[in-house]
Amino acid sequence: MKATLTPDGNINFLMNGQKYPNGTAYNEALAETPLSTARLYDSIYVRHWDRWLTPETFTLFAGTLTPSSDSSGSSSAWDFSGELRDLLAGIDGLAETPVQPFGDSGDYDITPDGSTVAFLTKAPELPYANFTASYIFLVPHDGSETAAPLNCHTCSATLENVRGASAAPRFSPDGSSIAYLQMDGESYESDRNKIYIATLDDTITITQVADDWDRSPYQLRWAPDGESIFVAAPDVGYERVFSMPVDAGADYTPTNYSDPGAVVTFYVLPDSSTLVSASSIWSSRDFYISTPENSTWLFTANSTDPELSGLGPEDVSDFWYEGNFTTAHGWMVYPEGFDNTSTYPLAFLIHGGPQSAFYNSWSTRWNLKVWADQGYVVVAINPTGSTSYGQAFTDAIQNNWGSYPYDDLVKGWEYINSSGQFPYIDTSNGIAAGASYGGYMVNWIQGHSFGREFRALVTHDGSTSTLNQYATEELWFMQHDFNGTLWDDRENYERWDPIAYASEFATPHFVVHNSMDYRLPVSEGVMLFNVLQSRGVESRFLNFPDENHWYVFLLTSVCCLTGLAMVGRVVKVVMACYPPSKFLFFPFLHLMVVGRNEMHYPAFLLTTSLWWWRSSGS
Repeated sequence: MKATLTPDGNINFLMNGQKYPNGTAYNEALAETPLSTARLYDSIYVRHWDRWLTPETFTLFAGTLTPSSDSSGSSSAWDFSGELRDLLAGIDGLAETPVQPFGDSGDYDITPDGSTVAFLTKAPELPYANFTASYIFLVPHDGSETAAPLNCHTCSATLENVRGASAAPRFSPDGSSIAYLQMDGESYESDRNKIYIATLDDTITITQVADDWDRSPYQLRWAPDGESIFVAAPDVGYERVFSMPVDAGADYTPTNYSDPGAVVTFYVLPDSSTLVSASSIWSSRDFYISTPENSTWLFTANSTDPELSGLGPEDVSDFWYEGNFTTAHGWMVYPEGFDNTSTYPLAFLIHGGPQSAFYNSWSTRWNLKVWADQGYVVVAINPTGSTSYGQAFTDAIQNNWGSYPYDDLVKGWEYINSSGQFPYIDTSNGIAAGASYGGYMVNWIQGHSFGREFRALVTHDGSTSTLNQYATEELWFMQHDFNGTLWDDRENYERWDPIAYASEFATPHFVVHNSMDYRLPVSEGVMLFNVLQSRGVESRFLNFPDENHWYVFLLTSVCCLTGLAMVGRVVKVVMACYPPSKFLFFPFLHLMVVGRNEMHYPAFLLTTSLWWWRSSGS
């Protein structure tokens, strides 16, 4: 919800929710139960993320509170007529806001005087499954006119070749302009977000800000005086806050306002300092007030929460090495009580995306410190395709899923293994684990010589065969990343297909796949497990029937590993809790002899990344 006090003393508010095709609000609790569970579709995009699409869509409702006529004279009393206006009514084609599945109130805004609303929707005239294009629409709060786009493909103000996804519409303090982000490519979800300001005169004029800045911001705020804007953007393995004047030229270098870590969100204070909410690998949440010169820390979780006591920046380091065609960056995370004169097995983690990155941030899913505290040194490399290192580095993965990133990972492992700088890492007792694209890469590694460098592999919701990519929902993704369609450009899909190398699968492999994952359907995990089992490769399959591509249920995430003790060659694992709804029998320990080394296959404790493995030499 968003609301503002109008000049005449009313409160104009916005709220989002679902509606029926006739525009009336949808309430699941009051909906009639259909006589049949059948679904019938005439066009693609039949399901998305973790739900099958229905005739009900998301929309933006507008309403007004008026001062109460209550005789008590209470200034806190307001009247509401009950009237809600559907601000998307009358738009030709399919319009929906917030944009699903992750959209929220950041997808719309209201002017300070409450008169005008801006909202984001995917391009109504284009098939959602094939294009990422989205537009910013403007509409009067009172619904007196039909909403109209300001940056559509045919809008006169739209700059040349700007056809991609829009984001973060924000009105200026005086309501005369709107700043927003937009990509160029209409079928590429990881193109660079560029910064635009639209002046809302009788004729809309759009200008770009800091055109050549090679970063891709994802949040945007105005300074109180309207003379500058602030954005949050990934930057070399961090996520930072930057500021720039509204008239910044193409070669302007924005000013950093944040400390090392990863910005979650931020607010611009009246004096143009920023209140930042952030995290890091060693702290789940920090708050501080920042200027370009210094920061005033208000709260750090690792110094406040006794469960995080002792965590700090000394637990983490980073390194650079020569990758495939440029230097590559990685993080190293140490276990509790780390001693550089001892040795520790390697946990070699691979991120998803693929256009994503391991940042200096806290995660409730793949938590690098939780991995490390099971007795590993964690190495988390950002190979070709990763974000925050410039758009060219991100783009280079297109049609190269199994080449440049694989080479970067191999070179990173070789650097760790052979440079002599990390004698405390026992690469001969290492595991590799990845999720989503990281799971794909683990499957690719399994079929190649690099796979023999690890004692075990972990794939979480990964792609097993690139020929199965059309079972997903967002078709633009593989058509961009594989540079064409399966029927016209089949060789691009076959070139990087892990299952083509199934005859080489040999390393013990733990497969995890969730049934409500419609991004990479569960059949991918079942297929991998079937092949491994048929080839006699030691393997285990774990399925969560009610989880999607991620893990969202509390009991899945909050299972606690309370004790891990090594007594000679016996591994004892004590679980504080596990999701009883998930298992009748928790498959928590599997001893497997690999040569002269013992390794226990997990107890899979997901998402605080309580995935753990350990190996010890004998």
